[in-house]
Amino acid sequence: MNSQKREKVTAPAIQAMKGGATKITMVTAYDFPTARAVEAAGLDMILVGDSLGMVVLGYDSTVPVTMDEMLHHTRAVMRGVETVHVVADLPFMSYQVSDEQAVMNAGRLMKEGGADAVKLEGGRVVASRIAAIVRAGIPVMAHIGLTPQSAAALGGFKVQGRSLDAARGLIADAEAVQAAGAYAIVIEAVPRQLARMITARSSVPTIGIGAGPDCDGQVLVCGDLLGSFDRFTPRFAKRYAELATTMRDAFTMYANEVQTGVFPAQEHGFAMSREVIAALEDELANLQ
Repeated sequence: MNSQKREKVTAPAIQAMKGGATKITMVTAYDFPTARAVEAAGLDMILVGDSLGMVVLGYDSTVPVTMDEMLHHTRAVMRGVETVHVVADLPFMSYQVSDEQAVMNAGRLMKEGGADAVKLEGGRVVASRIAAIVRAGIPVMAHIGLTPQSAAALGGFKVQGRSLDAARGLIADAEAVQAAGAYAIVIEAVPRQLARMITARSSVPTIGIGAGPDCDGQVLVCGDLLGSFDRFTPRFAKRYAELATTMRDAFTMYANEVQTGVFPAQEHGFAMSREVIAALEDELANLQ
């Protein structure tokens, strides 16, 4: 990473990367230490995703995640970054009811959470929500293709857009969210060829996850990338580390050393002066 301090990455800066030679780099993060590591690595964007429900909180899906949980984790991430652009997810049922509800909760993520932008799932059906949030002065990232909050309605976590009608629908979704004012579009779990077509037609950056290499950028869930989430690994994820194994081994070694008296050793503690020790021993002896 270049040692020269860079400026804060903004929504317009992300838009300006559309079609550039350098791809946009994005990863999820949910806490202060992970955000610090992403900042130090020089990535462009962090998504405080509602995926935290599964990879941090242990839920079976993203559906149970609340606004309060999103705010809690967004604040933690914001304390760990200086230049990285942070996008916070609007969780399930925080924007589906009305445009007014969407604006109110997007505003909370910005005002209370400190986020730089918000993301919501859906295409044509949420275009009015995106337009309303943008009118309120809040940058919006769209999310089309596989939308985890709607996985039950989609028949599970399946690739989207394989049929002609489904592909046409996703192209229409991309056009609708762009027209509504989204500054970038996440495309999840669609065939590479379709993602390439959408990217070529779009004037805003596309960020792929399971959508092939032709998008303007890529995003991965940090638990998949780091190997810290071991329930399953999506086909589109690449594991760059195996932290679940590393953590388990470290905990096992620690327990063994405590049980056998190896830890703590002398270098892990603190000492008193001989004079203080002698005085305390005398006092305690006199109390007996």
